[in-house]
Amino acid sequence: MSSWSVSTVGVADLDVALALWEGEFGFEVAARRNGPDPDLAALWGIHPDDISAQALVRTPGLNLGMLHLVEFVDPDPPVREGAQACDLCLKNLDVYTDDMPRRLAELRQRGRQFATDDYGEVTAPNGIRFREIHMPSHDRINVVLLQLLGETLPVSSRGFSGIGLLIAIVPDAEAEKNFFRDVMGLDLLSDNILQGPEIEKMIGLPAGSALNVSIWGSADDDFGRMELIEYRGVKGNDLYPAAKPKALGLLHVAYAMDDLRPLREKLESAGIGFDEIASGRTLYADSPMLSIRSPGGVHLYVYQQRG
Repeated sequence: MSSWSVSTVGVADLDVALALWEGEFGFEVAARRNGPDPDLAALWGIHPDDISAQALVRTPGLNLGMLHLVEFVDPDPPVREGAQACDLCLKNLDVYTDDMPRRLAELRQRGRQFATDDYGEVTAPNGIRFREIHMPSHDRINVVLLQLLGETLPVSSRGFSGIGLLIAIVPDAEAEKNFFRDVMGLDLLSDNILQGPEIEKMIGLPAGSALNVSIWGSADDDFGRMELIEYRGVKGNDLYPAAKPKALGLLHVAYAMDDLRPLREKLESAGIGFDEIASGRTLYADSPMLSIRSPGGVHLYVYQQRG
């Protein structure tokens, strides 16, 4: 297990969501289903009629960083409705682009709006240079467009691909790191403390604050990575309890494994509770699953990969 395969998003209108992911970004619809879904409803503990439509979208041909978009009937409010930067939740979806100035102009020409007038250009502590701009999206999702300077990634016909990073705000970075390293078995790709007046000004934090930032996944995969952020010196509200079907926005993440037994043993050894699902039937899997909460509250499904 290295990178996550699917992130599930509750949406109020599937066509509106697909207008962004398929229409603007050029992702492909790998699977789609209309109407109630008894199997998915049973997995989530809701009524089949609560689900009206769903789609699995991805960078063409890529099975990492996929999005499972699920339209709910009479949905609950968005998880991030009125959220602050430091609130605990799944926060951003990072989408790669091949040419930020060109793609930004094209999106603006088609009526898309952004959080700032122009993109920023940043050099990370590990030396990676990138361009970035935030794009408010459907169902209170924050999409971050990224161009990694000096790198070439596979992109759609529209010049986009993803999901690269999923950002999770957590209350205790060290506890979360221990879980993702020792239990989930992911690789630590970067680990930094971001602090100082420039960081405080950029994010709007009080003096003396800092961010503990780590990225988890596989060095061989640019997609499906998890970025954990702990805000130090400022306390946010815990929104993870609200991130459940039928809420709108980012709900949970799914990883694939060839064999669930090693993970089950690690969970039991660490005293971490989990639910075992004999057969989790979704658009992306039909196999046994484990349902887990990280120490910080991130909901994870891990399913057994067939063949």
